Amino acid sequence: MKARLISLQVRRGKYGILKQASANLQEFPRIKGVEAGVWGREFMKLLIVEDELRMANLLRRGLSEEGHAVMCAYDGADGLELARQFEFDVILLDVMLPKMSGYDVAKKLRAEKNATPVLMLTAKDAVPDIVRGLDLGADDYMTKPFSFEELVARLRAVKRRAHVTPDPTLKVGDLVLDPASRDVYRGETRLTLTRTEYGLLECLMYRVGKVVPRHTLIESVWGMTREIGENTLDVFMHMLRKKVDGSGGERLIQTVRGVGYTIRAGNVL
Repeated sequence: MKARLISLQVRRGKYGILKQASANLQEFPRIKGVEAGVWGREFMKLLIVEDELRMANLLRRGLSEEGHAVMCAYDGADGLELARQFEFDVILLDVMLPKMSGYDVAKKLRAEKNATPVLMLTAKDAVPDIVRGLDLGADDYMTKPFSFEELVARLRAVKRRAHVTPDPTLKVGDLVLDPASRDVYRGETRLTLTRTEYGLLECLMYRVGKVVPRHTLIESVWGMTREIGENTLDVFMHMLRKKVDGSGGERLIQTVRGVGYTIRAGNVL
């Protein structure tokens, strides 16, 4: 597998200050429709928020060699912004960070309804500190030093728990999507979607009522390693709209100019 280093621009705040983040990305084979890393293990998109450069680099190198896509931030503010801008399977979050503590990052993410699993890393092993992190929204906790093998196992476990849901069916108005069977219905009519169209619709429906940025849609459907132009996204969204909203019913998929797309019922932008 050929690794490559990509520099990603991240927009910070309303003033449009640009920050740089490094993403160590790899190409992954598809096995029965599931992206897999080395030895057939499940591929994960991970964010590491760690201010100790040596520790961050060791984690990034080790996890990349395991077949995962890894992005790093070196302070709490940049970590929070990356978590807002991109989709991750798990966030590895140190507690003691410059600019914003790991506790504050976790608290803000949960207040914003960001449900990305968080595994906290810290040198603090006192019970009150662990309880505080878990109460603020962390899904698991590891104290330094730790075994790399245990870390990888915990990451897989945290991701599995996050994807368990009692009712996977997604609904917006009379539009219904079943992730288990990949069936999509608009009223009584079954919609036939391509793989790309289905991926875009699923990404929107998991975030019903929210504006989904263009880069989030592109990354979710095509991955972080492919260069996809925004015109390509617009073409596929146009085809998806014709199938979902072309029957003359309520228009569910809406464009938010300059930002992205949203899906909602009974509330036209």
